[in-house]
Amino acid sequence: MISGGLIKIHPSELKLPFEVKRQSSCIMQLTNKTDNYVAFKVKTTSPKKYSVRPNMGIVQPRSTTTITVTMQAQKEAPPDYQSKDKFLIQSVVANDGATTKDITAEMFNKAPDKVVEEFKLRVVYIPANPPSPVPEESEEGISPRPSMLENKTQSSTLFDAVSISLEDAPRDESQEEETMISKLTDEKKYAMQQNKKLQKELELLRQERRKNRSGFSVTFVTIVALLGIIIGFLIKKT
Repeated sequence: MISGGLIKIHPSELKLPFEVKRQSSCIMQLTNKTDNYVAFKVKTTSPKKYSVRPNMGIVQPRSTTTITVTMQAQKEAPPDYQSKDKFLIQSVVANDGATTKDITAEMFNKAPDKVVEEFKLRVVYIPANPPSPVPEESEEGISPRPSMLENKTQSSTLFDAVSISLEDAPRDESQEEETMISKLTDEKKYAMQQNKKLQKELELLRQERRKNRSGFSVTFVTIVALLGIIIGFLIKKT
């Protein structure tokens, strides 16, 4: 926790679960320690990498505002999961009853008769899926229990991070949906191909049938004509 004359910030570091090609987020809380309205503004060294909601606002007297910091999905992990990114939180006393619309950039300009508090928070990456240690069995074949210190450290890490990986649960469902959609699409394409193939074969059968019908009619007509000529010739001859 970081504390100044106007506000206190929790936690003192922004701990973000890091997983390649996944968004992640953490929560930061600003508490107004005074009886005045306090305006705040959040800046970062990597504005395209992080989304801050809200990035500015008013903290009413003796109240707390929650800010969500979201890191966009990254293509690769940095060496040793070390981050050089930092956040700057500025705060200044505002007029009573002020709202976010009343905040201007000039409010945070430093002046001899004005106090502008500034706090820098560094970003710490936490592997989203760290390898779980395999406890060694004791001589009696019973796994040793984790110590109270390890439990306390894990609880402290979880509390300080106040972090959640985004799209984890829905992503599994979306992958299943994508797999089902892809399977149905392939089946549809296969059915359409088979349909076209059957249509072609049907058209060939129809053409052969037409040819056969057409050949039979010409032959029949020819035979009938020849018979008519012969009969007519015999009749005239007689």
